[in-house]
Amino acid sequence: MSVMVIACYRPKPGKDADLTALIKTHQPVLRTEGLVGEDPSLCGRASDGTFVEVFCWKSKEAIDAAHENAAVLASWEKFAAACDYVSIGDLAESKEIFASFTPVDLG
Repeated sequence: MSVMVIACYRPKPGKDADLTALIKTHQPVLRTEGLVGEDPSLCGRASDGTFVEVFCWKSKEAIDAAHENAAVLASWEKFAAACDYVSIGDLAESKEIFASFTPVDLG
């Protein structure tokens, strides 16, 4: 069974463009490694500039496998240099019944 996740990436100072580029490659890396299906991912920006990515892993086992996959770990290392991971609860929008974000084109 697939697992839907919400990942939030707050750009480090001066790293906005780097992070934007990394987010555009995130799903293709996961797809190439067989960890996510063909479902589209969604990405938006919170009012504080944090990126919010919503996507589905193929399974809990795929999530576990990602943590041992060299290509994924290399990608995540780049993410760590460009952003801080935050909880959706840290975003002001999460306090709203219908949290809304500015769409980001990943194409």
